This record gives sequence, structure tokens and C-alpha cells, in this order.
Amino acid sequence: MPELPEVETVRRTLNQLIVGKTIDRVTVSLPRIIQRPDDIDAFALELAGHTVIGVERRGKFLRILLDGLVLVSHLRMEGRYGVYQQHEEVEKHTHVIFHFTDGTELRYKDVRQFGTMHLFNAGEELVSKPLLKLGLEPLDPAFTVAAFRDAVGKRTTKIKAVLLNQAYVVGIGNIYVDEALFRAGIHPETIANTLSEAQLTVLHEAIVSTLQDAVNAGGSSIKSYVNGQGEMGMFQHQLKIYGRKAEPCHTCGTLIEKSVVGGRGTHYCPKCQPIL
Repeated sequence: MPELPEVETVRRTLNQLIVGKTIDRVTVSLPRIIQRPDDIDAFALELAGHTVIGVERRGKFLRILLDGLVLVSHLRMEGRYGVYQQHEEVEKHTHVIFHFTDGTELRYKDVRQFGTMHLFNAGEELVSKPLLKLGLEPLDPAFTVAAFRDAVGKRTTKIKAVLLNQAYVVGIGNIYVDEALFRAGIHPETIANTLSEAQLTVLHEAIVSTLQDAVNAGGSSIKSYVNGQGEMGMFQHQLKIYGRKAEPCHTCGTLIEKSVVGGRGTHYCPKCQPIL
């Protein structure tokens, strides 16, 4: 599933490719992707004639800003956007096409068909589902150590499960939680409210640096992720812990172990991340 760095990379790419384009019409071939409104004809009718003015992100959601409207899109497992000329062949599993007046098209392809789109009047999206109850943005200036401590410091569950909960901190996801916890030297099964102020500070810094490094590398192409120009991310070549079960730790040489925490496969070094 695309996590914050991948969605941020898609956001940046789409900002380069579609801002200033005006929608002529919209084609939807898989109605269940359109969650709001629940009528695909109404969805297409509302979007026709509107111009893209920017693309932003909230957690793992894209916010495609138009003049007066906002399209909230979640890529889920394998959703991807691409910009094409209208004469180019439409690939299999392409479910939504935004036809622009300049002859180009923004196409949404989703093999697993789990992606969603919600259309709002501008401003309504931030006080409505699915964005309503999202937590702190880890790359936002408001993500301070104090805010992080308030969000997670009193939780009585394992720190990895807390960090995966989008109501506390958004967008980190399984890969980057493992990487951040390794950087911070914290075992993923540590109970959140047992972390000291110093540990929370180090973990806060590890989350920000891990995500920023991943964004700078264009995200991680673990399975099928590519950005809006069909380019792979490169952060998978920098992963220190995720996906390296039974391989030696780059820091101490101890074999990396894997367990399940919060229902997710979890990688850690038993020496660098001791359970206290």
C-alpha cells in the first residue's frame, strides 16, 4: 500500500502535470470507486468545466483542488494515477478517466479495485469523512515533540500499533514504522506509555528523518508503486530493517527477526532494539 512518502511523491508529480488543466468530461467504468456522490453521473456532471488549481495531501489521501471543488482520493493497495494523451491506448484496470480540454487525460488505474474518491465543495472535505478524524501530519511544522507526546505518550498499547493508528499520527505505514523504530533503537512491542521523554524525542526525530529521506528518494517501490510519470521510488535500497528477516543488522551484525505486531509483519534487531 502506498504510504506517506509515496503519496507525497504522487502529489508532487501531479502538481507538475495537471495544474491549470480544465476537465471536459469524466468517464467512470467502476462505480464503487466513487464514494461521494453515490451517483457516477452526478460525479461526472459536477466535475465538468472545473480547473485543477493544485494537489495537496492529508495523510495517505490526495486532495485534488479545483475551482470550488475538492476531490479526495485514496490509492489503497495498488491505485495509481498517470497522465496520457487521449489517443494512447487505455490500459486494463483503468477505472476513472478525467478528460481535459487540452487533449490529455488523467487516468486512475487500480488492479485491486480498493481505491476511493470523494467529491466535496471546497472546505467541506476537512470536516467530513474520510478526513475528519485523522491525526498529526508528521512532516508538518505542527508535528512537534510536545504534540507527538500528547498524541501517543499515554497509550497503553504497543508503540508500533499506536504509530500505525491514523487517528494519532497519519501516513507512516508499516515500512516506515519499522524503519523509524530501528533508527530510534526502540523495540516495536514496547508499550507506548513506558517510553521516556528522551525516547519519545528520539522517536519523533526518527519518524521525521525517515519520512523525509523516503520522500527525497521518491518513496519505496516494494511491489507495484510508481509515481504519476511511471517512475519507481528508490528508498527500498536504503531500508535498514524492513523485509530483511534473518539477514545481519547493518549496525551490529545480529540477525534481524520478524514477528507480528498489530496484525502486521514487523522487523527488528533484538540487539539494537532491546525490549525493556
